Amino acid sequence: MPAGISRRQAGLAAGRSGELDLLQLESFDRPGLGHAFSNRSGGVSSGAFASLNVSFGVGDGRDAVHENRARLKRALGFKTIVSARQVHGNKVLVIDRDQDQDLEVDGYDALITDRPIALLIQQADCQAVILHDPVKQVVGAAHVGWRGSVLGSIGATVRAMADNFASDPADLRAAISPSLGPCCAEFVNYRRELPEWLHDFQVQPNYFDFWAISRAQLQGAGLLPVNINTAGICTCCSSDHFSYRRSRVTGRGATVIGLLSR
Repeated sequence: MPAGISRRQAGLAAGRSGELDLLQLESFDRPGLGHAFSNRSGGVSSGAFASLNVSFGVGDGRDAVHENRARLKRALGFKTIVSARQVHGNKVLVIDRDQDQDLEVDGYDALITDRPIALLIQQADCQAVILHDPVKQVVGAAHVGWRGSVLGSIGATVRAMADNFASDPADLRAAISPSLGPCCAEFVNYRRELPEWLHDFQVQPNYFDFWAISRAQLQGAGLLPVNINTAGICTCCSSDHFSYRRSRVTGRGATVIGLLSR
């Protein structure tokens, strides 16, 4: 976590839920809502994937990943998880029917629903941005790497919530997960990779504040600044989290949000 930002200031609470140590936000502590940011501990995976890897796509054993996901469900009180094999795009999956079994779909980077299921984002430095509409009782989760920032995946997710579930962006609560911080987000080829409007978020030569970029995109989508939280934990700095930049071969952590069974 960068200097000057404490967990108390970020509104984060670390606590043990069943088998797992999870981080949760005080602002998302609401009846009928479950959410958490995982760290590496509490799972059954080994080696580079130790121990709570939730991705089937990094070379870990499928049985281990299934068990790790089952532990997340038990810890948070969910029966079903829906996730995506993320492709660094801005396509949003709308889930408007109950799911009786876990599901992972191709080609999406964001998920929204009004059903009692858990939405899972898999990450190892990329952001997960979670959204909750306490008025319409809708949740959303977006995988936001630098390509997602360029493509406007946050705005696409907010628009999908408005279009499909009549959410008012001003009612939405948002949180930015543990992810690559401005201390470590080095882009030496940024003139080629990032559009010029993102260059304003450069905090030192070649380093960018993608937390600030996401906050700006959330506000641009209509969210109120007071309703936006940032975990403020850099996954590359913290050995408690999986980090592709730090380790290359590694697992994926989980950000989960969902409506609990009614």
